[in-house]
Order: sequence, then structure tokens, then C-alpha cells
Amino acid sequence: MFDTIAAISTPRGEGGIGIVRISGPDSLCILSKIFKPKSGKKIEELRNFSINYGHMYDKDTVVDEVMVSIMKGPNTYTREDIVEINCHGGYLITEKVLELVLRSGARIAELGEFTRRAFLNGRIDLTQAEAVIDIIHGKTDKSISLSLNQLRGDLREQIHHLKKLLLDVAAHVNVVLDYPEEGIDDPLPENLVDNLHTVVNTTDKLIKSYDQGKMIKEGVKTAIVGKPNVGKSSLLNTVLREERAIVTHIAGTTRDMIEEVVNLKGIPLVLVDTAGIRDTDDIVENIGVEKSRDMIDKADLVLFVVDGSRELSQEDMEIYERIDSHKVIGLLNKIDVETKVDITPLTKINKWIKISAKEKLGIDDMEDEIYRYVISGQVEDSSEKLIITNVRHRSALEKTKDAVNNIFDTINMGLPMDLIAVDLKEAMDSLSEVTGEISNEDLLDHIFSNFCVGK
Repeated sequence: MFDTIAAISTPRGEGGIGIVRISGPDSLCILSKIFKPKSGKKIEELRNFSINYGHMYDKDTVVDEVMVSIMKGPNTYTREDIVEINCHGGYLITEKVLELVLRSGARIAELGEFTRRAFLNGRIDLTQAEAVIDIIHGKTDKSISLSLNQLRGDLREQIHHLKKLLLDVAAHVNVVLDYPEEGIDDPLPENLVDNLHTVVNTTDKLIKSYDQGKMIKEGVKTAIVGKPNVGKSSLLNTVLREERAIVTHIAGTTRDMIEEVVNLKGIPLVLVDTAGIRDTDDIVENIGVEKSRDMIDKADLVLFVVDGSRELSQEDMEIYERIDSHKVIGLLNKIDVETKVDITPLTKINKWIKISAKEKLGIDDMEDEIYRYVISGQVEDSSEKLIITNVRHRSALEKTKDAVNNIFDTINMGLPMDLIAVDLKEAMDSLSEVTGEISNEDLLDHIFSNFCVGK
């Protein structure tokens, strides 16, 4: 934490600009050894938060023409002195500039070390650090919006509010335990009981938001299933607007799963075209069929495609029996031809959409229904709703909720208040795990190892 680090912060390869970032107490000293401003000023004379034109030197040899940004701590990303060298973006030249910086006293930064320093120096909490990597990996506008809310500190503020409610309860409990001569009643006052109810209700809402947040962040694993020749591959091609899957009249053309990601109204939809499910003696096709059956169980959402031009078969019923009614949308395909199917027996499927994958009919209705399934009737504008997307946050909030529920059990059974103090500490410690106020080195190593070097 007391040395100076450096790394290339832009992607490797040819480009207009390459950025070499330096952070630490010796940043300006290192810069003075290798950079000469065109203005002729000394490095210490350059204004804070300024961009300066000049040249990089390796002793007396000009290495590159650059623009250098100078940002002095503590009002910087890491709260340390930061220098960013904007050089030309060729692979060789950025490496040469980095080499000069390292020879002049910096060391190469580890994965995510700039953001890790921002966390350790108190500029951001752990939820905000995690939001940074989520923004980098964001696949859609909606997923980035959720990450920006977290980076802004929305989750941190909510956690601090819940801790304040618990601290009010803890203050009362400690007075009762430490000063029994004051004669304060053991039962918690009504307003403090209300505090506990608020904590339980709020954590419960956040925990329940995780499934939605995970789908928005990572994508909705959506399996397109059905017997052979119902139009699954045609549907995939129609949604993707490209001929991704081979389509023929021959049953069993698709023998393996095809997976593609499509942006559905800001939500990444991970579409999986599966092999048609049927009994077959073909060894290769049978492997694909078993994968299809397995995908029905693993998928977040199942699109069950039924051929409207044919009557229901035993193969249709086998798939129907395997599907979870809570995660399925029925698609009645081939409505461009005469309808012969009777879907009355398929009673556990509440929603059917009539489509023609071939003629691109009903596709908008299908996409609207998928979107409604994902958002589950919640507010569409994610900026108006706090949603968690990280399993670590969910786990910590579940521990908080369980600890507070234990307090209610203690009160109802008339047990000693010492037990309330124990559960209060567990609840507050779990909340602190979310923001990183309580963390261990292994956890930090795991989180920041997902970052790229230079961030």
C-alpha cells in the first residue's frame, strides 16, 4: 500500500491511444525522470488536474509524443497521486512507456489493484468495487444501470440505514444489561420492535430481488424445447435475425445445443436451441436428447414449442410432464397453416403465445411475454428500485434476516436479553460483510482477481 504501481489501462493492440496509469506516493517523482513538458515547467510546477503536452524520454532519446494527466491525492480514484500517460496506441509503444515507468521506480500492478486501493483507502466500499467490474462486464443498458446504482452508493446507504436501526436496539439492550440498577424494563419498546420488523422486511425484499437481478446481470438461460420438427431452430434464427441454426424438414437435424445471447429490452437472453426430444437409436442424436432433457431442469425459462399443424404426441406429453409450470411459456407454432392441435390437456401451462417462426408472426408478443416473466411485474425502471445482483450480498442478507428472526423468537419465549445481544451482533456483522467493513484477505483476493490489470 505504500509503493507505487503502474499498468497499461487500455486494451493491448493497435489503437489511437494507449494509457499507462501510475498510482502511489512516487508517481510525480517517477514522471519527472521520463517526461519533459513542452512548456518547459518542472513537474512540481504543473497544475493539479491538468493535461500536459510533451515527450517521453529514455535518457536522451525521445520515445513518444504524449499527453500526461496529473491528479494529486486525495481527490483521485485511489486517493493517491495518479499520473496517466496518454501515448500512441500501438502494442510496442505502450509497452515501451510502461517499461520506462517500471525502470524509474514503479512496480507492475496486480489484478484490480487500483480499485483495491480505492477500497482500502476508503473512497469506495466493497459493493461499489464490485459494481466497477459489473459495469465493465455489463451486457445491456439495464444491467449497467443496476451497476451504476450500486456504484453510486445506493446499496451502501441502505445497509447503513439498517445498521442504524439495529444500533438503536443494541443501545437499549446494552443499557439494560450493563445498568440493571436503572430499572429499565427488559422487553423492547414498541419503536425498537418496529426497527427489527423494518430490518426483516427490507432484507427480505432485497433477497427476493436477487433472482431478478441475477437474470438482468448474467442473462436468462432460456431453453427452446420440443419434439423434432416443431420449429425450434427456426425460432432461434428468427429471434437472432440470422441463420444461426440449420433448418431442414428432416427430424433430428439439431443434435447438440446451440447457445446465443440476444438483447431483449435491456435484458440479456441466453437462448439455447436444444435437440428435439424423442426416442432414437442414433447414438449421437441420443446424446443431444439427453442434454435437452437436462436443460429443461437447469434453464431459468423454458419455451415449450408445440406444432400447431399436428396433434399432440407421446413425445409432446413427455416434455410437458418434465417441465416446471412456474418457468414455462407455451408457444403454439405454425399458425400460418391449418391448426390441428388441441392443447386442452396441457393444463399446467398458463400462458400460450401463437407464433409462426417461419413467417415471423407473433414474435413481438412472445418477446413481450418473456420480458414480463423476467421483470415479474416489478417497476421497469431499474433506477427506481434497489436490486441486488451478487450472491455474496444475498448470503450476508440472509444471515442478517435469520439473526433478527432469532431475536423475535427470544422475545416470544421470554429468554434472557443476553441472547438478543448475541443475535444483534450477528445481524450487524453480516450487514458489515456486504459493504466490506468486515472482510478477510481471501475474500478481497477473490473479488479483485476478477478485474483486469490497470483497473
